[in-house]
Amino acid sequence: MLDLTKIIAHMGLPAKVIAFTLLAMAVGSLAIFFERLYAFSRSRRASRQFAAVARGVLSGAKPEELIDRAAAVKSSHLAQLLGSGMQTFTEMQKTPGSLTPLEATRRALLRKNEALSADVRRGMSFLASVGSVAPFVGLLGTVMGIIDAFAGIAKAGSGGLGAVSAGISEALVVTAFGLMVAIPAVLAYNLLATQADSILRNLEQGRGEFLDFVENRFGKGTATRE
Repeated sequence: MLDLTKIIAHMGLPAKVIAFTLLAMAVGSLAIFFERLYAFSRSRRASRQFAAVARGVLSGAKPEELIDRAAAVKSSHLAQLLGSGMQTFTEMQKTPGSLTPLEATRRALLRKNEALSADVRRGMSFLASVGSVAPFVGLLGTVMGIIDAFAGIAKAGSGGLGAVSAGISEALVVTAFGLMVAIPAVLAYNLLATQADSILRNLEQGRGEFLDFVENRFGKGTATRE
């Protein structure tokens, strides 16, 4: 039976450094995975509640109330998006510029949507990097371990399969460790990517519905100038 404690204890310094690097990757991947799951869950729940509130507020034509309600729900990406859009719209109505309130709002929503998209996908690039790099990091540890084993034979001046088998087995453990880190990271990335895409689709839908409502509610005065 494989005694991992004994194998790790007999690893050379380079292999140990690589093994602990993989351990750090694994811990970082787990931290990002659970943090994103929690953030996505909070955002979906808060966004559902805010959407119901926003419909009632908008139907009553109370833009200031929508801004206040959105500011109070910081965990909802939808609230941040609509709050930003309504803030821009009300400001442009009070101080008109070269753009109509609707056009200014449309541009503000696009910028806010890009910022929220980056926030939703925060940390996911690390998972993707771990999933693609960890196997090669493990392979590097294996190669260095094998080199160390053969260097020991060369130094001793003799040896056979029995002399190198222990060193090779220790080296191969690092490759296995790399795969054990990479596979969960890839699965975690795919799961989070699916949930992130769902949130971003909902934001896009909410952005379109909000613009349609503003245009229909406030009429041609908000239309884009030619």
